[in-house]
Amino acid sequence: MRVFTAALATETNTFSPISIDHRAFEASLYAPPGQHPDTPTLCTAPITVGREVAKAEGWTVIEGMACWADPAGLINRKTYERLRDEILAQLQAAMPVDGVVLGLHGAMVADGYDDPEGDFLSRVRQIVGPDILVCAELDPHSHLTAKRVAAADFFVAFKEFPHTDFVDRARDLWRIAVDALKGNVKPVMSTFDCRMIDVFPTSREPMRSFVDRLFTLEKSDPDILSISVIHGFMAADVPEMGTRMIVVTDGKPEKGAALAEKLGRELFAMRGTFMVPQLDEKAAVSSALAAPKGPVVIADVWDNPGGGTAGDATVILTELMARGATDVAVGTIWDPMAVQICFAAGEGAVIPLRFGAKSAPETGNPIDRRVTVRKLVANAEMKFGESMAPFGDAAWISFDGIDVILNSTRAQSFDPSLFSALEIDPTSRKILLIKSTNHFFSSFSKIASQIIYCSAGHPYPNTPATTDYRKARRTIWPMVDDPFAGETAA
Repeated sequence: MRVFTAALATETNTFSPISIDHRAFEASLYAPPGQHPDTPTLCTAPITVGREVAKAEGWTVIEGMACWADPAGLINRKTYERLRDEILAQLQAAMPVDGVVLGLHGAMVADGYDDPEGDFLSRVRQIVGPDILVCAELDPHSHLTAKRVAAADFFVAFKEFPHTDFVDRARDLWRIAVDALKGNVKPVMSTFDCRMIDVFPTSREPMRSFVDRLFTLEKSDPDILSISVIHGFMAADVPEMGTRMIVVTDGKPEKGAALAEKLGRELFAMRGTFMVPQLDEKAAVSSALAAPKGPVVIADVWDNPGGGTAGDATVILTELMARGATDVAVGTIWDPMAVQICFAAGEGAVIPLRFGAKSAPETGNPIDRRVTVRKLVANAEMKFGESMAPFGDAAWISFDGIDVILNSTRAQSFDPSLFSALEIDPTSRKILLIKSTNHFFSSFSKIASQIIYCSAGHPYPNTPATTDYRKARRTIWPMVDDPFAGETAA
């Protein structure tokens, strides 16, 4: 067998002011054919798992390009078309192939393209024809458009949020693909529109039990090859934004459709109960200061670069400073200019510095302090599951009992190793202020005495009922109370 694999991925917050071009992919991951690292970066896991399959099956797996950019705003049109066409040319050169296995995010939006993945998959289908297997792994924070469903044989999405399972789901994707290419199964994809948009952390109930049921169903019923929840991505103003179910069966489309609807309606019935309660910055800081011991983790959930924001908000840090908090470590605040100034000054320098809150309104005000430059690290990285996440050139500065890591490449706070990369011991601090919605949980929960979820400022469009969407449909919850009113379940 000859199977082509490649990855083209980013998550686009269409409300973010941070547009990106080719340089954003080069800063995060841009690997020419055959040059992907041994460890995957989220959506590129189908490539590294493909190497395992090639070795086990004795097949030829042809690697195309792999590229990933950290979440941001709109992609430059020429950048998307260039990356798309590079991979398509590599696929064309690899023909004939028996299958195509891709790594996609699913929430990419480019200037002029509301549905880049649909465009890309349709072109892949045109090249390989109607009878060749085409499948992809998706991030659940994506958009399941009709164009994508028409172009692909099946999708498998990460089940966990935090996304700790991206390698395991890539193995599921390849397992189904291998069985299909051997003629052992005939994967058929059924979908259901849940007519809602919500946030679904699997680190807490009720989503934990719901996802555990999906695993049980997959293991107990031989007809079911895979079940995925497409959470949707509320920060994208696109026509088909929203939550959907995917059920992949072995040639049982009616059974798959019925199960997708059953599970989708159950999910809808629990709407609004998934996200952990959040405090404002004043209550969050009060709770952290009152804690008997540390480290107390304050998660700035909406200034999350993993959702496309800048990661430079200062609202919570300003409150900590106003309350006289000390023994605080902040990781991170994105400010490439301030980082450059620190690198020029050098370790040990004491300098006046303005940093933070440059990207958008409602992110606080820039902070002016006389700081000490404690540590400088070029091309810093932190752990994220089985991979490493870059956060660029980084500077540890300190003032008034507070340590702050400034970084040049936007990245959310995945793991405590972001602190140790700058030689800060996170377990020695009373308060850790980080920027992440939920990906931080699996690693930070191991060291935290308490975790506080804080909603501060308004850098992210986190209230869909009032978000100024221009393209997204307004016939889903919470824009309307019950979009299924008057209908009878199948």
